Amino acid sequence: MATINREALIEAGPEEVWAAIRDWGEVHHRLAPGFVTDTRVEGDVRVVTFADRTVAHELIVSLDDDARRIAYAVVGGFPDVVHHHASMQVFTEAGGRSRFVWIIDVQPHGLAGPIAAMVDEGIRVIRRTLEAAAAPVP
Repeated sequence: MATINREALIEAGPEEVWAAIRDWGEVHHRLAPGFVTDTRVEGDVRVVTFADRTVAHELIVSLDDDARRIAYAVVGGFPDVVHHHASMQVFTEAGGRSRFVWIIDVQPHGLAGPIAAMVDEGIRVIRRTLEAAAAPVP
């Protein structure tokens, strides 16, 4: 098992960041457009299509508004994944910023590199998207 742990400061308020993450059926619009090209919800599962055409079926395990945390497990789509559990959480930082934490546990260990690369690209897109949405309109 491997753990991928990433944190990023985002120049947007925690309420705005959480609202985008919490809207778990709109990842392709509100959180990571372009990186994620489509999201559809089927009960407690969201089906996420990535730009490289990879499709993941993610079971929503927990959605906690008080902790600003979502947890999900990949239950289909990645044929080599034996186990994949992830969480995203938003924390308040000084100056109206947010700290975004994304933790993924994955097995087999050999998938850690490719999944970490996807996570790193996803964070770049998430930061850019949320900061643009928070920018004041002239």
